[in-house]
Amino acid sequence: MEFELDQRRVVMSVGEFSRFTLGPHDPGEGMQGIWRAQLGTQWHQELRTRVAAENAAASFEAVIEGEFVHQGWRISLTGRIDQIIPDATALVLREIKTVMRPLPVAEEELRAAHPDYFAQAAAYLRLKRLAQPDQPLRAELMFIEAGSGLAQNVALTPADEATFLAQASRIVEFLNLRLRARERLRHLSFRPAFPTPRPGQETTLADLTTAFERQPAVLFEAPTGFGKTGVLLEFALGQLQRGHFDRALYLTSKSTGQIQVMRQLTAMTARTQSNPIGDFESSLAHLSEGKPRDHQSQSNLIGYFSENGEWQETSVAAWHVRNKGEHCINHTFHCVSESCTYLADVEARWPRSGLARFYLLDNHARDLETLRAAGREARICPYEITRAALTFNDVWIGDYNYVFSPGSRSLFYNQPGFNPARTLLIIDEAHNLPSRVADAWSHVASAGTARALLAELDHVNAPANLIRAWESYALLLSALLPVDRLDFTLESDLLDTLTKIASLLATQPLDYAGLGPDFSAELWRVGELAAWLENTQLKKLLWCPREGELAFTCFDASAAIGETLRSFGGVVLASATLTPTAEYLETIGMADFGLAKPDTGDTRDAATKPQSDLSGLRFPQSQMVTLSAATPWREGAYDIAVDCRVDTTFQHRSRHFPTTAATIAALHEASTGAIAVFFPSYAYAEAVRKQLENDGHPLRISLQPRLPDLAAQTAWVEESIAFTDALFLVLGSSFAESIDLLGGRLSHAMVVAPALPEVNAVQRARQAELEPLGREHAFRRVYQIPGLQKVNQALGRLVRAPGQRAKVLLHCKRFAEARYANLLARDYQFGRNIATDAELADWLRS
Repeated sequence: MEFELDQRRVVMSVGEFSRFTLGPHDPGEGMQGIWRAQLGTQWHQELRTRVAAENAAASFEAVIEGEFVHQGWRISLTGRIDQIIPDATALVLREIKTVMRPLPVAEEELRAAHPDYFAQAAAYLRLKRLAQPDQPLRAELMFIEAGSGLAQNVALTPADEATFLAQASRIVEFLNLRLRARERLRHLSFRPAFPTPRPGQETTLADLTTAFERQPAVLFEAPTGFGKTGVLLEFALGQLQRGHFDRALYLTSKSTGQIQVMRQLTAMTARTQSNPIGDFESSLAHLSEGKPRDHQSQSNLIGYFSENGEWQETSVAAWHVRNKGEHCINHTFHCVSESCTYLADVEARWPRSGLARFYLLDNHARDLETLRAAGREARICPYEITRAALTFNDVWIGDYNYVFSPGSRSLFYNQPGFNPARTLLIIDEAHNLPSRVADAWSHVASAGTARALLAELDHVNAPANLIRAWESYALLLSALLPVDRLDFTLESDLLDTLTKIASLLATQPLDYAGLGPDFSAELWRVGELAAWLENTQLKKLLWCPREGELAFTCFDASAAIGETLRSFGGVVLASATLTPTAEYLETIGMADFGLAKPDTGDTRDAATKPQSDLSGLRFPQSQMVTLSAATPWREGAYDIAVDCRVDTTFQHRSRHFPTTAATIAALHEASTGAIAVFFPSYAYAEAVRKQLENDGHPLRISLQPRLPDLAAQTAWVEESIAFTDALFLVLGSSFAESIDLLGGRLSHAMVVAPALPEVNAVQRARQAELEPLGREHAFRRVYQIPGLQKVNQALGRLVRAPGQRAKVLLHCKRFAEARYANLLARDYQFGRNIATDAELADWLRS
C-alpha cells in the first residue's frame, strides 16, 4: 500500500484491498502457506490447460486495473485475475482458490470462512465494469480441494458485490486516521531529555542530527549511563515532528531496556490534566451510539494514570509491544481457534466488542494490564488488540525479533501502511544485534520430541501418509551420533523428508487443538527447517551436539541483517561497545552497503512528499557516519590494574584458584563495602566460591541467580549489596549488561578472565569461515572481540555519572597483551601491571 495523504490518493493491489481490515486479521500461514501456494500453482496450471483446450478465447493471469473515488479519496487498484472466459452471454471472471477443507460445502460456509476471496472477486468485477461499462460481465470463485483437486464453483451475488464498497470504506477510515496521525506529529510537543545537561550532553543531540542529515545511517557510541535513551528519543521525536518519517521503531534486545524507553518517552511527553474522564466517557458514548466519527476533532493526546492518580497526557502515540505469551489470558498458551475461545470467530466478534477504542481514542491507556483486562471482558485475545491498534501509533517499542526474526517480523511488516523506507529504525544495545539475529535463525530438533509427536499423531488419527513421513524423520534423528558437521548425504535425506512432511501438512487437515501447543509448534516449524536448509544467504552449521539431537545453527546472519537495515529510510545503531567499527560493520552486513535516504533534496516540505519519492536511493560505504559521545567526567574515574600473576586460560585456571580466591579477599578488605567479581561462566564462579570456603576466607558470597524478570533481578542486587561481601556476576548476562544499579555503589571490582567464548563446533565453523583472512584475524573476530565486549559492557556499569569512581583489577596476564588491551575501551586501557603480591597490596593501598 502506498498513499499520498495530501493528494488523498492510495495505490494498492487487489489482494491487499480484499484482505484489508482495521481489526484482527489472519497473520498468515508462514511456511505452511507457502507450501500450499506452491500446490495451488500446480492446480492453476492444470485448470489453465483444461480451459485453454475448451475455449481458445480464454485469457489467463489477465491484468485488471482502475481507479475510483470513494468518500473523497481516490483508490487505485491493480491485480491479475486467474481466468477470463467468454461465453455466449457474458465475460466470466474466474478467481481460483485452494482450500484445505473437504468440498463441496454450503456456499454460505465458504462466504463466512473466506470473505476476502469474495471481496477480491467483487473488486475485479467492479474494475472491469469501470473499464468496459457496456460489456455484460459476471464473476465466480472456483474453490479447489488441495488434496484431491475436487472443484466447487460459487457465483458472485449482488450481496457479494456490496463487499467492495464495504472494503473501500475501511480503506478510507484507515486513511483518515493516518491523516489525523500526521497532524498530531506536525503539532508534536515534547520536553528535552535533560533539563540540565551534564558535561558532554550539551551538543550530543545537535551532533547526532547533523551526522544523520549528512547520511541517514549512524553508529552512535556512548558509555553506559550517558543518557543514550534520552538522546535517541529526543532525536526521533524531532525527526517525526519535521515530517521526515511516518513513524519510529525503537528496538532493544531486552525487555528491561524497553520498559526504560517507555518510561523515558512518557517523562519527555507527559503533562498533567485535571480531569480527562468526562471527555473520555463522552467519546465512548459517541462510539456506542453509532454516530459518525470526526477524527479531526478528537484529542491529539494519549496518556495514563500516574501513581498519585493524576492523568498524564502525552502528545505522541507510542506502543510497547510485549510478546504474545505475555498477552495471553487463556489457561493454556495455544494460538489455535479450536482450543482458544478468545480467538474463535474473533473477526466476526470484533466490530461489536468496542475494542476499536484502542486506536480511535488517542487518550486510551495501552499498558499490558489494560489490554489483558479489556480482552478478558470482551472475550477477545489481547494480542489481537495490539495487532489491530499498532499501525495507528507513531513510536513502536519492542524487541529486535519484530524486524529481524523470520518467525516474528510479520507483526510489524503486515501492518497496513507500514513502509520501511518511510520509517526511522533505532537499535539500542546494538552490540547484541548480530548474535540475537543469528539465534533467531537457529533451531534444534530432538529424537525424543519427534518420537513423542509420532505417538500423538496416531492418537489424533492423523493421515497415514503423514504418520509414515514423520516416522522416517524420527528414525533419522534417533540414528544421529555427536558430530561437528552432518554428512552431506544425511543432509540431503533430511531435506527430502522435511519437504515431504511440509507438503503433506499444507494439503491435509489436522487436529492441532488435540495435539496441543508444543506438538503443534513442532509441526508448524517443519517448513522453516526445510527453508533453512535451502537458504544460501546464511552462514550456518548443521551438527549434532549430542546423540539424537540435531542443531540447525546460524553462526553469521550478517547478510540478512544488512538486507533488512538497507530497506529503512534511516537507521541509528547505538551502544556503549560498537568498536572496533570495521569488524562491527561486517557483522551487520553493512561493510559495503546502500540505504534508502529520506531527504532527496526536493524543495517541497518532507511531510508532503509522495512516498514514492523517498525510496530506492543509495550511497557509498565510505560515507557511513560514526559518532562518539563526549564524556569528560569519565576521565580518571577508573583506577585500572592488570594482574599478571595468573593465567585464566581453560587449561591453567584451576591451578590459580587459590590466588584468585586470595585476591578477592584482599580486594574486599580494601573496599568500603561489597565488591563485584565478574566471571566468564557460572562454573568458574562456583569453583572459586568453593575455593574461598576451602581456604577459610570468611566472605559472604552471593552468586548471581537465574532470575526471569527485572523486579526479581533488582531485588537480588539490592539485597546482595546490603548484606553480602561480594557479588559474583557472569559476564554477558543481564546482571552484567542491563542492571544499572551498580554505578557509584561499589568501590572495587574484579574481572576474572577475558571471557572468550567456549570452543565448540560452532566457533570452529566460524573460525574456518574466516580463515582466508588469516588465522590471527579469525581468532580476533570469533573469540577476542566478543569476549572483550562483555568486559567493556560490565565495567561500564560501575561509573554512570559524574563523581563516581571505581578501582578495577583485570585478573589475567592476557589483559596486558596488546591484542587484548587494544580491544578494551579507552578508559580501561591504561593502568598498572601487577606482577607480585606486594605490588597488588601497594595498588590496593594507593
